[in-house]
Formats: sequence, structure tokens, C-alpha cells
Amino acid sequence: MREKRSDVVVVGGGSAGLAAACRIAAEGYSVTILERENELGGILNQCIHNGFGLQRFKEDLTGPEYAERFIEEAGKQSGIDVLLETTALEVSPGLVHTVYGYSRHGGVTRIDARSIVLAMGCRERNRGNIGIPGTRPSGVFTAGLAQRLINIDGYIPGRRAVILGSGDIGLIMARRLTWVGVKVLGVIEIQSYPSGLTRNIVQCLNDFAIPLHLSHTVSEIRGRDRVEGVTVVPMVDGRAVPEKSFDLECDTILLSVGLIPDNELSRKFGVCLNPETGGAFVDGGLMSCVPGVFACGNVLHVHDLVDYVSEESERCASFVIEYLEDKYLMKHHPVAAGANVKYVVPNRYLPGRDNRFYLRSLIVKNKAELVVTLGGQPLKSRKLAHVQPSEMVSFQLDAADLAPDPDSQEKKLEVGIY
Repeated sequence: MREKRSDVVVVGGGSAGLAAACRIAAEGYSVTILERENELGGILNQCIHNGFGLQRFKEDLTGPEYAERFIEEAGKQSGIDVLLETTALEVSPGLVHTVYGYSRHGGVTRIDARSIVLAMGCRERNRGNIGIPGTRPSGVFTAGLAQRLINIDGYIPGRRAVILGSGDIGLIMARRLTWVGVKVLGVIEIQSYPSGLTRNIVQCLNDFAIPLHLSHTVSEIRGRDRVEGVTVVPMVDGRAVPEKSFDLECDTILLSVGLIPDNELSRKFGVCLNPETGGAFVDGGLMSCVPGVFACGNVLHVHDLVDYVSEESERCASFVIEYLEDKYLMKHHPVAAGANVKYVVPNRYLPGRDNRFYLRSLIVKNKAELVVTLGGQPLKSRKLAHVQPSEMVSFQLDAADLAPDPDSQEKKLEVGIY
């Protein structure tokens, strides 16, 4: 077993882990990145389409180009040590945290660190998560796996495809499949509204005349050795209407039915998880219930844009630095999701500091209003042109808005959409 010490261990070398590591190392602290793949960049490496970096760099980049910006920055930082093809499988929390990384090449590495940043990203829900009836033939893929097969490995998964779910990866893959000669018969979405960004609906479906069947689902997969077709059934008020079902003959099904923060490791060593997000409960500094353990990016909650992942991760890193310098404020006040809001992150806010919040709506509405109350009293409101569950909403409250109570009483902040 190899042993080493580091100020911070960052678990995951994707967009979140790289942004956090670069920010921490820039302040002179040592950082060890554990990445289970053979190169840094995470899921960005297989996202060869453009649309990345518009917020962050004011440029239209592909996923690998976006990742390269941070990989180059990490390479310039002398305090960053990268362990590739190394999986963090065990953490022993304490005054000094111990992380065990396992590699087929390097064996076991034990790292003692003052702080840990969880940046493992998220994984796709698969057929087992949604329970589609039918046989178990080949030809059923998650959208992300199909993306990797085409963009990294150079394989075309089939010739006639149906995509279940209108998440962004599925929408992007509808276009990608069309480009490589696969006939995409349609995108099937159980909800009455798309799950992906509007721009992807336009650029990936409308521009290629690919049908989007809202309020429909796949009720059966047919085929013995290989997928031969699916049965599509409409939904009315949450109930299937089988007499209006229809069949699509296909040899490939892509599942784009949601993402789950990858928190198996977090759960193993006692990080408290939020059932609404699948990520950790965090305070205003993005620290979990385990002191010194922080979370950021898609392992905390699923983001729309990688630009927001980088922003959140750098902000997380600034709080890690405060923790390392023994300046971290432990007094945080509660945050609650109010009317028509699924969740708000973080789950507690820092009084007397600037606080940024992320949330998802439970409703689809034009000309909505975001309303924030503090201690039951109106604090701020903001007009929103349009809200829907698939598009994340972000807003900031300044230090003056959240001035500490002179009586040191805890005041709950609540966010609603009307």
C-alpha cells in the first residue's frame, strides 16, 4: 500500500473536480485528484457536440475543448497530483480523513487529507430503474452509452432507433444518430412537456423532423435475441390508454430517462443524502453533514449546463479554502422549498454572506414569479419569463439581504414559484 498526505482529495476528475482542484491549488494547497478513467475530463470527453462554454468563456466549444481548458490549467498547478485509473472505494472520516484509492496498476493508495471534495458526477437511469415489460433482447442502451459507442469507440448501435425520454442526452443523440445514418423513428416522453432544454428540442428534433410524442410511453419491448420493435401507448391523466397504442419497428432503443447523482461512496461513509436531489444535504458553503467533506457539480444535483457546474465548483473550492484556514462559519440557517418548487440547493444559507441558490420548478408556466421569504416575511421577488422542471433556475441573495439577526435567532428562508 502506498501512503501519502494531501490537503484536499478531490474524488472525480470531470468538470466539477477539475474546477475545484484548480481553484484550491491556486491558493497554495496540495490537491490529489482520484479519477477512475484513464484520462481527465469525465463525460465531457464523449460530448463532441458544441454548446459548451457560452456562459463561462463566451465561446462555443465542444465538450473536449471545454475540458481541455481546465486540464491545461491543472497541468500548470504544481500542487495538483492526479491518480488516473484509480477508484475511491472507501473513506474513513475523522479529524483527518483517509481515502483509499484502488488501481489495477498501482494497487492501493491511502491518502490522508484535511478535506474531501465529492465530484463524482451522475449516472443514467437504466431499464431496471423504470421497469419496462417485455423480453430482454440486445439493442437496449442508455443514451450516454450509445454516445460513447459512437463518439469514442466508433460503433453504430443499430439502424432504426426509438428514444424513450426527452432528456438532453437523448435529444442530442437523436441528432447524432441521424448524422451517422440511423433512422430515428421518434422520441417518446411520458410527461406532457419535454425533459430537455428548449434549444435541444429545436436543434436536435425540429431541425431533423424527428417526431416528439409527448404524454406517451413504451409499454412493451419486443424481440428475442435483438430488439424488433416497441409498443407505444398514450397517457391521459397519468393512465395508459391501450386502445390507442401503436407499434414502431426498430432494432435499437435508447433510454434518456433521467440522471442520478453517483453517491454510492458518499452513502457508505455517512453523508446525509437529500431524497429530492439524490445528492448530499449541504450548508451554505456546500459542506455535507460530515465536517470537512464538500460536494459540488452533478453529484450534488443535476445541472443543465457544464458552465454552471464549473461556477458552483469554484465557489465550493473557496469554502474549502476557508475550512483549511479555520475560517469556516459553521452557523447556517435553514432553506425550504416552497410552493411549486421541487428542491432548493443549498439546504442551509450563510447569514451575512452572498448566497447563490439553485432550484427546479414543479410546474410549467409562462410569466411566473419567484418569491423569497425570510422568517415568514417577504424578502425578494423576481419575474421569470418561463419555468419548467427541466430547466434549472438560479438566483443570488446578497449579504445585505441576509444580514444576521441581532438576537441570533434562526430564520428560515423559503422559495416559491407562483
